This record gives sequence, structure tokens and C-alpha cells, in this order.
Amino acid sequence: MGGLFSALGSFWSSLVHIFDPLCGPVGIFTWFGQSTLLACGDTGWGDEIALGLQITVSVAIVTLPIGLIIGFLVALGQQSEEKPLRLAAGIYTTIFRGLPELLTLFIIYYGMQMLIQSLLTFVGYDGPPVEINAFLAGVIALSVVFSAYCSEVLLSAFRAIPNGQYEAGYALGLHRGRTLRLIVLPQLVRIALPGLTNLWMVLLKDTSYVSIISLSDILRQTSVAVRVTKEPFFFYGLACCLYLVLAVLSSFLLVYVDRWAKRSEVRR
Repeated sequence: MGGLFSALGSFWSSLVHIFDPLCGPVGIFTWFGQSTLLACGDTGWGDEIALGLQITVSVAIVTLPIGLIIGFLVALGQQSEEKPLRLAAGIYTTIFRGLPELLTLFIIYYGMQMLIQSLLTFVGYDGPPVEINAFLAGVIALSVVFSAYCSEVLLSAFRAIPNGQYEAGYALGLHRGRTLRLIVLPQLVRIALPGLTNLWMVLLKDTSYVSIISLSDILRQTSVAVRVTKEPFFFYGLACCLYLVLAVLSSFLLVYVDRWAKRSEVRR
């Protein structure tokens, strides 16, 4: 089994290297960064910057579906007929929309370690101190913040759908779940998409917070390069360019998503 995981890990590393847009076989730094500070390998910072880009994109992509699922559940809770559910959902959104993202990250990263350590000590554990993976902590922190804002966007979309849509589903003999899946959700996606697009752009920028807990994202890697090379304008300018490129590529992709969501609308 260990050999299988090792082989899968090697295959994944090779795949990532092949498609690496910076230091891959056809990467920008590979072709144009040689003999510069951005050279790939031991002579430059290209590999480190490429790793930072991979970490940033990975954190954002992993956070997105988790935040969407939690936000959708919270939005359902906010319009539930059960008062405790509405109250719990309201408290959740108030807390995580009110706290600064950096403070939320600190609470989860350090607080989870302390909580788990206390629980293990309570049950008699006497081993080495527990450490939470920085990537996991970053994803959890960004997910809860993203979901808090996402729930408000989805709640507004829910309220924009007329009650007659639900009644039509019930009249057709559909139970609540099928009505939600077949009638409400397609309209919900179309209505909520502009707001969710903005939240995705914010999420891309918020990934920079994970550098505070020593996760090697774009900002942390460029900061290390600045301390070593004393070239702040060059490397921080490069970080700006990378974030802008991610935003532009996201914009193009979201245009296609928007067209897909509106494919059933009647052209006039």
C-alpha cells in the first residue's frame, strides 16, 4: 500500500511539473527567466514562486466547494421554519462576517491545536504536542468566512424566487427535495452567480492571509525572496502580476459559467 501511495505521489508530482506554467517544460520562467532572479533551479527563485502559485490556487480551489456547501446549508437554515435553525444560522453569519479574516485564521489555527491538545490530555494522551496542518487550517478559516458571505448571497437569491415556483412543483407531485433540485436550484444559480463571482475574486485575494501561518503561498515566497535579495519592488510587483493574472483568467472562466447558467433563458 505504501508503494502505491508513493507511486501516485510521484505521478502527481510529474503531472504538476509538466503543466506548471512557470517552471514546467514550457513554463515562462523556464524559457525567459534563465540567468535572472527568476531562474528555475538552485540559481534563482523560479521554483519557489511556482510553488507559491500552486499553493495559492490549491487553497482557493479547495475552499470554494466547501464554502459553497456550508453557505448553502446556512442559507437554508436562515429561511427555515424552525426558529432555532434561523437563530443558529444568523449567529454564524454575524460572527464570521464580523470578525476580520486574519483573526478567524488565528483562532482556527491556534485554537484548534489548543482544543485538540486539551481533549487528548483529558483522555490521558501524553505524547508529543499536536500540530494542525497549515494548509488545512487555512482552508477551514477561509471556508467559514466565505460561507458566511455566500449564505447571504444565496439567501437573497432564494427570496428572489417567487413562491409560485415552489407551489408549481408541489402541484406537479414533486416532493420538497425534488422541487428544490429541479425547479429552484437552476434559478438560484442564475440569480446568485454575479454575487458569487465577486466572492470568488475576494477569496483569491484572501488566500494571501495563509502566509501568516507559514504556508508557502505567493505572498510568503515573494516575501522570503525580498528578504534575501533586497529586491522588494521586483518581487512584490511580480506577486501583483500573478494575482492579477489569476483574476483575469477567473473572469474569462466565469463568463463561460454565466453563459452556461443562462443557456435556458429565452432570447428576445
